[in-house]
Amino acid sequence: MPLSAELASLDDAVTRAVEAARAVGRTPVVLVDGPSGAGKSTLADLLIADWPATGTPRLVRMDDLYPGWDGLDAGSDAVGSDLLAPLRARGAGSWRRWDWARDRPAERVHVRGPEPLVVEGCGTLSRRNVALADLAVWLRADDALRKARALERDGATFAAHWDRWQAEFDRFVEREDPVASADLVLDVTALDLTSR
Repeated sequence: MPLSAELASLDDAVTRAVEAARAVGRTPVVLVDGPSGAGKSTLADLLIADWPATGTPRLVRMDDLYPGWDGLDAGSDAVGSDLLAPLRARGAGSWRRWDWARDRPAERVHVRGPEPLVVEGCGTLSRRNVALADLAVWLRADDALRKARALERDGATFAAHWDRWQAEFDRFVEREDPVASADLVLDVTALDLTSR
C-alpha cells in the first residue's frame, strides 16, 4: 500500500476513535507500538504535526519512562496503571520520567483534561493498555531494516543493548500478542516516514 494510503487509513482511524471517545465524554487515547526501529516515534511525530481530528494532541514516549534497559515490562505496566487507568477513571493520570544519565527515577509528569493523548513505544499494546485506549496501532517492519534504523538513530548506545532489549520485546510479544489486539496494522517496511 502506498504511503499516502497507509497514512490516510491511519488518519481515518484516528478521527473515528477521537470522535467515538468524545461522544462518551472521555479523553481519546491512541497507542502506537511495534519493534525497535519500526518508525513509531517518526510516525507519532507526523501524526501530532498533522493531527487529523479535533483537539490538540499530547504525546508520551515510552522511552522517557522505561526504568532502564530491562524496563520494558515495568514501563508497559506503569503507563497502564499510572497514566491510562486514572485518566480513564478520573480524567487525570501521570507517569514518572526515567533519568537515563543518572539511571534513576526523575520527576512525575501529570496529564489532565480532555485533549487527545498519543502514547508511542515498545510495550504499549499490552492487553490491559489496549482495553484503556480508543485506538491501538501496530507497526510492522523488516527485521534487518529496523535494526539498521535503530542503530543509525541511537548508535553505540543501543548497539550494546540490542540483543537484550530485543529478547525482552520478544517475550512481551509472545505473552501479550499485540498484533491481535491492534485495531490497525501498518507495514512500514517500504514506507519513507521522513515525509508525509
